[in-house]
Amino acid sequence: MIIVIDYNVGNVRSVCNALRHIGCDAQLSRDPVKIGKAAGLVLPGVAAFGYAMEALGSAAGPVQQAAAAGKPILGICVGHQLLFDESCEYGRHQGLGLVKGTVVPIPPQQTVPHMGWNLVELPDDMDLFLGLGAAKHFYFAHSFQVQVQDPQAKIACTDYGSPLTASIQKANIYGVQFHPEKSGPQGLQVLKNFHAICAKR
Repeated sequence: MIIVIDYNVGNVRSVCNALRHIGCDAQLSRDPVKIGKAAGLVLPGVAAFGYAMEALGSAAGPVQQAAAAGKPILGICVGHQLLFDESCEYGRHQGLGLVKGTVVPIPPQQTVPHMGWNLVELPDDMDLFLGLGAAKHFYFAHSFQVQVQDPQAKIACTDYGSPLTASIQKANIYGVQFHPEKSGPQGLQVLKNFHAICAKR
């Protein structure tokens, strides 16, 4: 079973529905026992970083423990940003600290928020993109981006005036800035690939 972390920030139910659509046994929960027993975790979110961390609350510890134990974790949009050390969105806020890096504003010379489809270059050594080829379009909706400072992290980028981190992979930690549940067949394939990663474990 994959547990989608339930913390009332936007798109949790749509992510559950997308996972169930591909045949995944997905359940919405923040129960630490279920988090500990899950084959994998999904941390979605549509909200400001600080609000999302506050809403995550007591579930943060079990998520960090699961990550340390090697359980696959997929962060989506703000959930992707929460994987990092800190954010400067509306003040300075601490993240989960699973990947070294900082969440910063998209440069003001670009259109903010970044909303719509962008082409993502897909490295062939990133597990989430197995079978998707060299590049695919995914749907984005965000005003902040991650600056990755972790030498162990693999990165996929999109061009938004300058390179913008679209996805990361660090061992069992995965993150996507885009919304796979809103990205058509290629987004569902990303979720299928994550499901397969969890099944292998």
